[in-house]
Amino acid sequence: MPGRPVTTNVVCMTTSASLPAHPTPTASGGDSVTDRLVAANRRYASAFTDPGMDARPVLHVAVVACMDARLDLHKALGLELGDCHTIRNAGGVVTDDTIRSLTISQRALGTRSVILIHHTGCGLESLTEDFRHELEDEVGQRPAWAVEAFRDVDQDVRQSMQRVRTNPFLLHKDDVRGFVFDVHTGLLREIDPAT
Repeated sequence: MPGRPVTTNVVCMTTSASLPAHPTPTASGGDSVTDRLVAANRRYASAFTDPGMDARPVLHVAVVACMDARLDLHKALGLELGDCHTIRNAGGVVTDDTIRSLTISQRALGTRSVILIHHTGCGLESLTEDFRHELEDEVGQRPAWAVEAFRDVDQDVRQSMQRVRTNPFLLHKDDVRGFVFDVHTGLLREIDPAT
């Protein structure tokens, strides 16, 4: 939006990764990662109490972000269970499926704001659309989806903001903001859509 000041440092986000509680299983046996996650869920469920919430986010916000394991969105943004809808994919780019989720989020579940979060060091910066051709060579069928690779993370955030702001299915487009998360500092840097 013209005239809106650009915020440089918005929020601090931790990215320290924990080592797995158990070593990675080998083909010779041991619990799989999925087995460990299911066991963790049983422990979680044993102390679980229904919070009595419905599916509408308390803060009326949808966050679209990359699936990168270094992004702990709830901690980074100070969010609690039930505060937002979180839509994640490779790169955090706005694809047709992202628009599908945002449309349902807004029209059926009352969200009004959209926050887009890309990050530094994204794997999509090292891919090209050749990835699809390689898959086609390997399996004999080209994927129907685009890789959505990019070289300039700031420009890709701008493109994602533009895709949200111009989509006819979305009702609320006046509060759409985009950020790049720095994986080394944990800070979000806001992207000016007009630059």
